[in-house]
Amino acid sequence: MSGRNADRATLALLLAILLFTTAASTRFGAIDFSAHDMVTAVSHTLTGASDLTLNQRIFMQLRLPRAILCLFVGACLGIGGTLMQALFRNPIVEPGMVGTSSGAAFGAAMFYVFGALLNISLGAWALPIAACLGGVISTYLVFALAQTKNEGRSSIILLLLTGLAINALFMSGIGYLSYIARDPQARSIIYWNLGTMSGASWNSVFVVGSATAAGTAAALFCAKSLNALMIGEEEAVALGVNVARLKWVVLTINVLMVAVATAFTGIISFVGLIVPHILRMMRGPNNRFLITGSALLGGALLSAADLIARMCVRPAELPIGIVTSIVGVPVFLGLLRRREYLF
Repeated sequence: MSGRNADRATLALLLAILLFTTAASTRFGAIDFSAHDMVTAVSHTLTGASDLTLNQRIFMQLRLPRAILCLFVGACLGIGGTLMQALFRNPIVEPGMVGTSSGAAFGAAMFYVFGALLNISLGAWALPIAACLGGVISTYLVFALAQTKNEGRSSIILLLLTGLAINALFMSGIGYLSYIARDPQARSIIYWNLGTMSGASWNSVFVVGSATAAGTAAALFCAKSLNALMIGEEEAVALGVNVARLKWVVLTINVLMVAVATAFTGIISFVGLIVPHILRMMRGPNNRFLITGSALLGGALLSAADLIARMCVRPAELPIGIVTSIVGVPVFLGLLRRREYLF
């Protein structure tokens, strides 16, 4: 089988896995829905019928948007991990390494502690906007501080180290805000930092879906340049790649996707770290395949994690970040032992 046909077969397999996990995630949870209830709820909604039962309304207003949001958030985190690992040429980099996740968490913490006035003017959008602004500001603060006259390899290292420092700074800020917050506010900060899909709505699906579609298209456009960058910056320049511009573009795509996803769900770890590893084990380091595969596998992985979070303590649920960490740590440690798959 040729390389292209093998890539297509692998993507078809990933799509099948995605469809299976999505079907399971929509059907099972605190309430189990039959296939008839799900089909009836969707068909009645599409035809404008108003005679939905309570279970059908729960399915359409809570379960289905949550399942779809899982797909988009997982795709954002998976693609973000692929982009960051390709940009830094480092397999242990994840999307939040340049400050995006910690900045978004700090913005959310600021909202919980000081956001009463914002909540009046912006309503349900106040928390996502505050988190997204925090992610954008922190990421570009990292990039601004890491600028040097020399756009060689040292600038990539400086960018990574600056990201680590800014992450530590914003996490300290979150700790301080948690310390001064009242008990309900502090619990909200902690719960949001652990990741949750409970706030899913059709509005969040639209916003995160739009960011996913735009980011995926832009990432695929950069795939060829990222493949050249993996050889080395000097070699990429010789092949006609504008490395300085590529850094800006890739970081912009990453912050767009990850900040928007994090703004609605909180911090979800390990998805963006292990998804690219698994795909490189399957088909190698071609970024065009990795970007598409990361969208599919990231969505499937997060759907499965959300299902576990809802099933293991139902009718309550675990924060999804706890599930991804419990699963992600042993998987990542196992991947580290297979060093031949790391570029």
